[in-house]
Amino acid sequence: MNKNINSDVEEKAKRRPVQSTKNTTYYRPEIVFISTFPPKVCGIATYSQDLIKSLQLKFSESFKIIICPMETEDENYQYPEKIEYRLNTSDTISYLELADKINKNDNIQLVMLQHEFGFFNESKNGLSLFLQNVKKDIIITFHTVLPKPNQELKEKVMEISRLCKSIIVMTGISADILSNDYDIPFEKIIMIPHGTHLLPFIDKISLKTKYGLKDKKVLSTFGLLGSGKNIETTLKALPEIISQNPDVMFLIIGKTHPGIVKNEGEKYRDFLQETIKKLHLEKHTLFINQYLPLDELLDYLQLTNIYLFTSKDRHQAVSGTFSYAISCGCPIISTPIPHALEVLKEDMGIIIDFETPEQLSSAVNKLLQNENAQEKLRSKNLEKMAPTAWENSSVSHALLFQQYSQDKMTLHYTLPTINLSHIKNMTTDFGMIQFSKINKPDIDSGYTLDDNARALIVACRHYELNRDESDLTLISTYLNVIKFCQQPDGSFLNYVDRQKKFAQQNYETNLEDSNGRAIWALGYLLSIKEILPQFYYDEADSIIEKSLSSVEKIHSTRAMAFIIKGLHYQNSENNIPLLKKLADRLVKMYQHEKHSDWHWFESYLTYGNSLLPEALLCAWITTKDEIYKQIADESFRFLLSKIFAEGNIKVISNKGWLQKEIIKNPETIGGEQPIDVAYTILALSTFYKVFKDEKYLQMMKDAFNWFLGKNHLHQIIYNPATGGCYDGLEEKNVNLNQGAESTVSYLMARLCFPQ
Repeated sequence: MNKNINSDVEEKAKRRPVQSTKNTTYYRPEIVFISTFPPKVCGIATYSQDLIKSLQLKFSESFKIIICPMETEDENYQYPEKIEYRLNTSDTISYLELADKINKNDNIQLVMLQHEFGFFNESKNGLSLFLQNVKKDIIITFHTVLPKPNQELKEKVMEISRLCKSIIVMTGISADILSNDYDIPFEKIIMIPHGTHLLPFIDKISLKTKYGLKDKKVLSTFGLLGSGKNIETTLKALPEIISQNPDVMFLIIGKTHPGIVKNEGEKYRDFLQETIKKLHLEKHTLFINQYLPLDELLDYLQLTNIYLFTSKDRHQAVSGTFSYAISCGCPIISTPIPHALEVLKEDMGIIIDFETPEQLSSAVNKLLQNENAQEKLRSKNLEKMAPTAWENSSVSHALLFQQYSQDKMTLHYTLPTINLSHIKNMTTDFGMIQFSKINKPDIDSGYTLDDNARALIVACRHYELNRDESDLTLISTYLNVIKFCQQPDGSFLNYVDRQKKFAQQNYETNLEDSNGRAIWALGYLLSIKEILPQFYYDEADSIIEKSLSSVEKIHSTRAMAFIIKGLHYQNSENNIPLLKKLADRLVKMYQHEKHSDWHWFESYLTYGNSLLPEALLCAWITTKDEIYKQIADESFRFLLSKIFAEGNIKVISNKGWLQKEIIKNPETIGGEQPIDVAYTILALSTFYKVFKDEKYLQMMKDAFNWFLGKNHLHQIIYNPATGGCYDGLEEKNVNLNQGAESTVSYLMARLCFPQ
């Protein structure tokens, strides 16, 4: 007979997402962004819009961004929000008035200015007067850095450098030019690459069908049209390309630059159309004469087989269009602008000389004939560009803002919306697939009990919070995998191949931890039985009771901890003796290993460490045996002292465990797994509910921020575009595959917080 061991209040409290009793309000310093902005059609306007959007999504509670559009005398755009500051770049007085207005606002701590030399030509001294008169710290982003300057240009840039705190550039080449050609102190130069968009994997065939390009090999280029784009190079190359690839279609995406239309009309577009007729290319070229919405533009880039960048501007430091294309995984053929030279090294793409159609046609034909080479370039580009995602760019900018904030602003990372897209993407009608390549499920990796048990907990937690009926389908799927893996003796196998056969690996690997995870998941399901259809908890109860006959044979430390948690959640009086037996084993292990400066259950700290003190605390909640609470508290404090420092979490690396007998373990960077961070957050949640100590809640937030970029690389581990979580944080890179373990671990952690 089952008996409710805890009161209803305790039962609800142990499952409820943690919430501080304090209402926290944050002071938000203000940052003025001076730039062009949409609806102005301009690459820097788009750049600023993307950067600000990302900053507001990630750090909305940390600072307030004030937009100050730059406009010429004859421009007067209507912006979607109320504009309090404007800069008329044609009028010297406007620069002084803006400086005065900014100085009078005590809430403004920083000024962020986007610099392009052409913006400031109409007022010779306006920018200099503005920088001299503003009494706030200024950060300037240089979108163009010209090499080998004349003396006048060099002095102008040196003056700008003297009057600002930092200069942001987007390539290492630009940083070198500023340092070597302009004598700018290197410590004043910050390199933050042009941001790129994170995208879910979308099949090219379906996109081509959507846009009427089915069965076409698509070449594309995009951006505001002008002669500097040098699109005629591609047109001259097309006849040779078509001779080998008659199904080629070249897309020319984008409106003519407004400044060019104003001065010379559609002269360049007319020239291109005449060239197309002359070369008989009408059936192989398509103008998309629009400034496309972002989602549509990204669709076109994702369906592209090869992106062509043929600019003839030798001094173009960086291209936003180039960044967009590479973030969509496009194989790229480019002329050697600094941005391309820096990004496309190490077989990341193909560089051709300026204005060489014969080189272009040869490169295109070579790539189109080799689909494996295209896919290899796509994968490498996605991997290379992941650190430049707008989310990472916003983290880099926010850290810079924090550095120059007068009162050292605190960065509050915004919790992402709970998103089950990737977990659903990884789930077939049988269960959750084990691995993925980037965010594409790898069915050849098969399934594991481990992943489906953890996924069952996620689906149950999500159903608790949202009562989303689609969660019941997931719960049923994952529960069926657990049942499928159970053997006649009650134990479980772990590995199932794509044909739904048990893999040989089951008979070569210790499966105790997997068995423990299954019991944890089943127990969690039973803890919410009041809100589930009876079939689910009858099934779970039957499976868990059948499994317990083999549990006493289990001595793996973590397996025992998982089982304790499962029995705690099951809350059955009949199984309390078994829970106590396992908890007592953990106590004996702890007492055997403990000495003055080592308060742990084993002679090393390895993986899933937070699970052990949390399991003992769960044992105390169920039994009220004080020894469990005492050791849980003591061991958890010890663990936290090893993995938290100055508000940052760094879990034990899988590259090297922390050994008891070694006085000073060598520092290991990288090898941090999402599952270890998640288990720490789950444990902190349980400790917060029991001890009501706000430090645990703060540590939960600090630990969760690891997923959002608060780690040694300052890069996101959670991908908001897919809903997936990257597989690990290494010394110099993030593992971009978004497998089952990492994704369900992230979701376990995220579901510990209120919506």
